[in-house]
Amino acid sequence: MQLLLAEAFRLHLLAGLEDELRQSGFGRIAGVDEVGRGCLAGPVVAAAVIVDPRRLVPGVDDSKQLDAPCREAVAAEIRRTAIAYAIGVVSATEIDQGNILRASRAAMITALQALRPAPDCAVIDAVPIQKLPFPCLPVVRGDAISYAVAAASVVAKVERDRMMSEYDRVYPQYGFALHKGYAVAEHRRAIAIYGPSPIHRLTFRTVVPRSVDGEGIH
Repeated sequence: MQLLLAEAFRLHLLAGLEDELRQSGFGRIAGVDEVGRGCLAGPVVAAAVIVDPRRLVPGVDDSKQLDAPCREAVAAEIRRTAIAYAIGVVSATEIDQGNILRASRAAMITALQALRPAPDCAVIDAVPIQKLPFPCLPVVRGDAISYAVAAASVVAKVERDRMMSEYDRVYPQYGFALHKGYAVAEHRRAIAIYGPSPIHRLTFRTVVPRSVDGEGIH
């Protein structure tokens, strides 16, 4: 019983920002977060979630604080109880055509624009977003202090992990199912042996090193 009460209190505190926004007149509040920004391969994936304040999901937290089985279970419950949720994906090719911050913002905007019903406002993890028909509040470390953003971080992480596991079946030599495209030693060794795959981010220095004059080292 004490553990249940402690978790209920933690969730109440985590949802404090959304409670304040509702008291200010906003009804449907979306949380938005992205994953994969620091990876060497694969897309950046964002999730937008309009949570139901009457149905807070036990276990919701910054996705980095949860192990994979817990994330999957919590994500399933978030999707089941949410008023709405949507995913935005920007590929490695699109990342190379711009930059990772622009790609992260684009994935977040895509997810927000796909929400039905649309939110009255959105809480964004750190990235400023403008020119949407509702206010967007960027909050540094939003996944640690906002329930809605934490919920979005879990959904985004589970979706991207699923995608990277599918890519692992296409390009098994890189170990994507294990490291999900992050710059771990095993991944860097695989790039050195096999070269980059079609889903690697070629503008990232660890994937394609650059010489002093900016040309790739061949």
